[in-house]
Amino acid sequence: MYLSKEYKADIFAEFAGNATNTGSAEGQVALFTKRIAHLTGHLKSNRKDFATQRSLQKLVGKRRALLKYLFHKDITRYRAVIKALGLRDIIK
Repeated sequence: MYLSKEYKADIFAEFAGNATNTGSAEGQVALFTKRIAHLTGHLKSNRKDFATQRSLQKLVGKRRALLKYLFHKDITRYRAVIKALGLRDIIK
């Protein structure tokens, strides 16, 4: 698989503060962002892969929901995550 255990552990260590803290919203948003980037690249070469397109849309929705949760829970953590990942501030 394109996301090995070691790669996921590195993502969680960087964004969640600890490699075993897989439940943190920041770590999950970072993991979703990496998966979205991978699926976007796949869809550029496979335009008619509608199953992947649907899973990409669901993943974007999950990431948006987590970002909305972070926005309402702790605005400083939200701003730190979108700045670190280079995402737009879409939650108002």
